Amino acid sequence: MNKTIEFFERKGLAKIKEEDQGSQWYKDFINFIKKEQIFATLLTPSGTGEYDSRFDLSRICDFSELSAFYGLSYQYCYQVTILGLGPIWMSDNDSVKEKTGQLLKDGGIFAFGMSEKKHGADLYSNQMKLHKQEDGLYRGSGSKYYIGNANEAALVSVFGRIAETDEFVFFAVDPKHSNYHLKKKIHTSGVRSAYVGEFALDDYPVRESDILSTGKDAWDSSLSTVNIGKFQLGFASAGICQHAFYEAINHADERILYGQKVTDFRHVKQLFTESYARICAMKLFALRAVDYFRSSSEKDRRYLLFNPIQKMKVTKEGMNVIDMLLDVVAAKGFEQDTYMESAIRDIGMIPRLEGTSHVNMALVIKFMENYFFHDETYPEIPIRRDAKDDSNLFHQTTGKLSQVTFPNNLSCYEGVELPNVRIFLEQVKTFRGMLEKHPLTSQQQQDKAFMLHLGELFTLTVYAQLVLENAKLYDVNDDLVDYIFTFMIRDFAQFALSQLSSFEHTEGQTANFEQMLKRPKLNEERDEKIWIEDILPLKGEFKD
Repeated sequence: MNKTIEFFERKGLAKIKEEDQGSQWYKDFINFIKKEQIFATLLTPSGTGEYDSRFDLSRICDFSELSAFYGLSYQYCYQVTILGLGPIWMSDNDSVKEKTGQLLKDGGIFAFGMSEKKHGADLYSNQMKLHKQEDGLYRGSGSKYYIGNANEAALVSVFGRIAETDEFVFFAVDPKHSNYHLKKKIHTSGVRSAYVGEFALDDYPVRESDILSTGKDAWDSSLSTVNIGKFQLGFASAGICQHAFYEAINHADERILYGQKVTDFRHVKQLFTESYARICAMKLFALRAVDYFRSSSEKDRRYLLFNPIQKMKVTKEGMNVIDMLLDVVAAKGFEQDTYMESAIRDIGMIPRLEGTSHVNMALVIKFMENYFFHDETYPEIPIRRDAKDDSNLFHQTTGKLSQVTFPNNLSCYEGVELPNVRIFLEQVKTFRGMLEKHPLTSQQQQDKAFMLHLGELFTLTVYAQLVLENAKLYDVNDDLVDYIFTFMIRDFAQFALSQLSSFEHTEGQTANFEQMLKRPKLNEERDEKIWIEDILPLKGEFKD
């Protein structure tokens, strides 16, 4: 991590921005990864790589946050490599695994051939095909779109179907082969230095030894790989927001308007305080989600709820933070030599380009009944920062979401008497009570728009749970926790009002939604204390 910081500090923001604006491939970053064995150390399971190599999710997420702090393009290369490695490490193909371990040592990056131009991530509509030949070989034909690292990947894990049986298949492809055709770079508004591309296989020869998995195993590894790789998105958003925060507060502190420092304006203080608190909440949720993911087992699959919230809610919170910081720096944020200018472009891509929010929301709402009404006792999950290989994540169980259960979701509020935490708890109890006493009609349940909208309230309920759990574990001061719940209350009320004004409800449901329209308890003394003790000391702590 320290070597990575040194690399980017030497490179400097000016060079990073120059490459970004010119859509230049960052060869120096790739060389650095090879020289320092970064990906080999972080992404090789224990027993396959060197002595200090392990697939440690906590450490892996740290690097996502760190690399995105300097530029999402760098984190994108890393995340796509994680995705490309997933089907390999999850397979029983020892020869490809051994080859992969060596390629990582050689500085290789990897790619994940999943989405297609016409179907996106709709796996059922996949048109990549393997055709069985009389000589025992297969021939692969088809194209893939929005594929990161497609230009220089050492191997590409490609998802498709076997033409004769229509069963799913994952197979490894060498981009240097003459039957692999790199069609083009897809020019996006963000991650310009990275490579997002389209490639096609034209009668590409595939041996049995190239096949990673078939049938249900291939399907399961596709979902499990996404669970690990796209989980990195929340940490990427947190990294971007932190860098932008430093740049914004440094800029504002040096500005005098109308004879007053910009940081002395009340509304500017409010914007900084809320953006700071939202970043803290993002990190508290994301880190707690890691604890559950690392501790998961066949009996405890709660991470399947927390992961899509990580991909959807944490990343959308990042958009909120950047919007607030942009309101502070205003025109300065659009100047081409600032980090903020790239943050504005990159932050909105994360919840959209990397898996649309409504897809994750559709998954989240499947857990709502079990989360509220079917309590089960689990052992306490501790902070998981231990240096441990997490190869258990290569054996996830997919499906059977109706069997995923949760403990009493209100237990995290026990012993917490902060005024805004208690107000938020009232909102959650009202929401739960509505679902119990005034259940959704069959028409409402079948209305996808209605359910996706309602899912915002459920998502915020779960988000608050993990934030509060982790605030206790990390001993976050009461003032900050209480402040975090001020915007939680406002957000909950806003979602409730939007639900109320957008759809038809029963009389009982309407009354409950109106009860959710609560206001936080304001406390100027608390806010000023956070401003003085937590935020002002950050001025000048990091400068480009």
